[in-house]
Amino acid sequence: MRKVRVAINGYGVIGKRIADAISLQEDMEVSGISDVLSDWRIQVAILKEYSIYAANTNALSEMKQNGINVHGLLENLIENSDIIIDCTPKIISAQNVPLYRAVGKKFIVQGGEKHELTGHSFNSETNYLSALNLDSTRVVSCNTTSILRVLGALKKSGFLKNARGTLLRRATDPWESHMSGIMNTLVPEQDIPSHQGPDAKSVDPDLDVITAAVKVPETLSHVHYWVVRLTKEISKEQILQALTTNSTRIALMNYTDGLVANNSIKEFLMDIGRDRGDMYEVALWQDMLKVVNDELFFAYIVDNQAIVIPENIDAIRSLCNTENNAIKSIQKTNNSLNISRDIFKFH
Repeated sequence: MRKVRVAINGYGVIGKRIADAISLQEDMEVSGISDVLSDWRIQVAILKEYSIYAANTNALSEMKQNGINVHGLLENLIENSDIIIDCTPKIISAQNVPLYRAVGKKFIVQGGEKHELTGHSFNSETNYLSALNLDSTRVVSCNTTSILRVLGALKKSGFLKNARGTLLRRATDPWESHMSGIMNTLVPEQDIPSHQGPDAKSVDPDLDVITAAVKVPETLSHVHYWVVRLTKEISKEQILQALTTNSTRIALMNYTDGLVANNSIKEFLMDIGRDRGDMYEVALWQDMLKVVNDELFFAYIVDNQAIVIPENIDAIRSLCNTENNAIKSIQKTNNSLNISRDIFKFH
């Protein structure tokens, strides 16, 4: 079987993780990495033996001056690839799209872009089939991905009437904490709903969801608090069963196991050998979850650096139609990345 050749344009927080995830798949391979930088990030890509391409002529000159073996420009990488995953900053990403379209190559953009850029927004467990053979899609953001997994699982069991969520958002990516992190303050987003609720509806228009968001002074992950109106009075056990039956990417954990905050969860993941301490699953506290009449209350953690990685892998298969069965693609991705709903199961 010929492997799908995947170009990664932008080797930052998401790009480097997608590249490593692709390297674990049997049906795809990294054709090369394109970027504008010559610093430690590209040096790591070289250590991993990825082929390096320059995003433009200025970057090409700088890379050569730094002794980097450059295989060519972005245009050359695109020519030698079947599909491009654009992980560049959102302003740059939108500017790159005409280039991809001009040469007739499939491409995937990330959640910072608007839905209208591709006309399709992707979540593996929600609308995998609708992306089959499309020219492009947008993998929705980390928070939106979690919303679609969790609320989608409740919806599939017929339990979801509407949902109202508050998102405590990390201030910036950890590696940029010295540049743009906030300290000793909280910053509420001005608009309600915040963009995550409408974004989730771009994938599943039937979701009745409203979100509000607050930026907080930490960088490890996001925390979500949800109040869900149920369609009827349902037991806690039925809720937990719906979450684990309808999604393979929700992992239940217990506060009583000492997993009391995002830092302890991160430490646990590093202790068990997760690369970079990444968490691809939504980590939901089952002993905190409570049902009162027809209302459901719960909270969960979202790893903003990792949760969208499996979604990108599945999106590649869907667009390239190398797997037309969503469940099979999800299983392949889960197996390669060791994604498990039982990751926090100690008993």
